[in-house]
Amino acid sequence: MAIGRHVAYYRVSTARQGRSRLGLEAQQSTVREFLNGGSWELAGEVVEVESGKRADNRPQLQEALRLCRTTGATLIVAKLDRLSRDAAFLMDLQNSGVSFVAADMPGANNFTVGVMALVAQQEREAISARTKAALTAAKARGVKLGGMRGHVLPSKKAAEASARSRSAAARKRSTDVIISIRRIQDEGITTLRQIALTLDKLGISAPRGGKWGPTQVSRIIDSAVLAETAT
Repeated sequence: MAIGRHVAYYRVSTARQGRSRLGLEAQQSTVREFLNGGSWELAGEVVEVESGKRADNRPQLQEALRLCRTTGATLIVAKLDRLSRDAAFLMDLQNSGVSFVAADMPGANNFTVGVMALVAQQEREAISARTKAALTAAKARGVKLGGMRGHVLPSKKAAEASARSRSAAARKRSTDVIISIRRIQDEGITTLRQIALTLDKLGISAPRGGKWGPTQVSRIIDSAVLAETAT
């Protein structure tokens, strides 16, 4: 049950979407459903309208964080998974010193956000590298890029969008697994083998499917530690 003062932060992707309130009303509804029934006060609502051309410029996020600091409020977002590929946003959130809550991931904390930021940054770099390699290989084969004849390689923007779409579920799942491991450790289960067995018993499949092994658990934990030390 939500208590205390909150500042809501919403993001829509274009000015047209912001004016029409498409997407915005859905986020507002999600936040209010999450807050419903608690002893809370909505100290402010801030809307960020992004065109996609200047993704790192978020004046409204900074305004929302300022409001939280000056009023002692908690920042609330409707869907953290919607923002999970935005490394800059996640780092801003983690480094702000402001308490936050996500309606779709109420268990998320600074640790979770740090891991998500690391994964998002690594993924962005990997997508860029794969796209460049694919374009280079296509040019070497004599493919005319951007044409409509035959089976040509899609545009760089389309390729990156497709890659992001394919990996969205993997990002979300990785965060869920990390949270599960932390909860297992909180129960006093600390060895890699014990954690692997517990993940199997919980029905959580390994990254490549099948059963968990100590090495796979170690890699997940190492990535989490790296995210913590990088902040």
